[in-house]
Amino acid sequence: MRNLLVLFALMLTTGLSHAQTPPNIITIVTDDQGQWAMGAYGNEEIHTPGMDRIAQEGILFANALVVSPVCSPARATWLTGRYPTELGITEWIHPDEAKAGLGLNDPTWAEVLQNNGYTTAMVGKWHLGNLPQYHPSQKGYDHFMGFLDGGNKPMNPTLEVNGEVKKINGPLPDILTDDALAWLKSVGSKKPFALSLHFRAPHLAYGPVPKSDTDHYSDLDPSIPSFPGVDEAVVKKSTKAYYGSISSIDRNIERLLTYIDDTGLSKNTIVLFTSDHGYNEGRHGIKTKGNGSWWAGGVTGPKRPNMFDTSLKIPLAIRWPGVVKPGLKSDRMVSNLDMYRTILSMAGLNIPSTVSPHGKDFTPILRGEAFPQRDLFGQYDLHNGGLAYMRMIRTEDYKYVRHFHTRHMDELYDLKNDPDETKNLIRRGARQGSLPEGILENLQAKLKANMEAINDPLLTDKY
Repeated sequence: MRNLLVLFALMLTTGLSHAQTPPNIITIVTDDQGQWAMGAYGNEEIHTPGMDRIAQEGILFANALVVSPVCSPARATWLTGRYPTELGITEWIHPDEAKAGLGLNDPTWAEVLQNNGYTTAMVGKWHLGNLPQYHPSQKGYDHFMGFLDGGNKPMNPTLEVNGEVKKINGPLPDILTDDALAWLKSVGSKKPFALSLHFRAPHLAYGPVPKSDTDHYSDLDPSIPSFPGVDEAVVKKSTKAYYGSISSIDRNIERLLTYIDDTGLSKNTIVLFTSDHGYNEGRHGIKTKGNGSWWAGGVTGPKRPNMFDTSLKIPLAIRWPGVVKPGLKSDRMVSNLDMYRTILSMAGLNIPSTVSPHGKDFTPILRGEAFPQRDLFGQYDLHNGGLAYMRMIRTEDYKYVRHFHTRHMDELYDLKNDPDETKNLIRRGARQGSLPEGILENLQAKLKANMEAINDPLLTDKY
């Protein structure tokens, strides 16, 4: 009897119950998908039933953003909870930089999961350094299949498989999903697992993709944003191809969801769907993302570095059976900076004492609990194909973007009354005296405080 009481006490104190078994974690990350390019966000033209299903069976975030609007810094922040300048990765890593030794040095949340009994896998795009010390196998992943650099072909790609680089025939999203499914079958349910499935799509080039994915749009006349000088025919054609690329991912997400549902794994598996950053596709007259170019007259013009919400806002949907109430929606501002703390919290793990990630644990939102509104600080230093040094502070109502090493380019937007960021109040205020009293000074003070908190290298720069 005494032994039974001792066992019962241990179960209460150590959490030895089915409900507290560490959850499996699947994170699905697309490349260059704007929040607007998903059905669950109100886009009735795009075919994304798989992505939408995650939102319908879980929670959808209306205000999920990244702190940097291009690939490598966004991905580095996602894995570490650190800002780009702290990581030394402030722009997408050019192949020449990768060869010279640039890569992700900081520890990742995958390493913490791995050190706490999780079996881990990274399948797909890495783009965080290609020297041996930066390989996913050194950053917390037991299994890797994919590619280390930023680019690849949407069809018949060249990939690293079991340490060997070779060409594989077929659509890239299908090949990656095939490997992810094979890995899931191999690990079974004996240990908790964490799978990072990072698609290359819908990054340019959008195609070719299987005809079944583009057939959804064969008769579509897509709605596109209006902007002076933008060739509507060019943008519409491009948008249809972009949608087809996204649908090629979505079809594979459905394959993945079907597998974990049919095998019973979904009962204790968190599925998180997101993208590395946002996208414009003609919005603001810009092609692509934060390092995008002007897109007018049917040609791609010079760089238009930006931190518009279209470049920063990402889709984010999380399904967590038994925890997240299906159909939940949140307008709280969350960030890729939060992922380190949030993913470890979902796994029931503490933050190691040897690291100091930023961000917030937003699991209270997943449980339907209160979560305070907050500000978001962002950084982007463009140095590939142009030069720009940008810092941003975004509150619930306003966004201020300061451009360093230049004059008269700073931006201030009233997000409540101008959510599309069409009116730069600094320029309008200078001409018409319409700048809200005290707003700019308050935002500048907040921006400076955030820069000081991380010893931002631009602190000493003057206009």
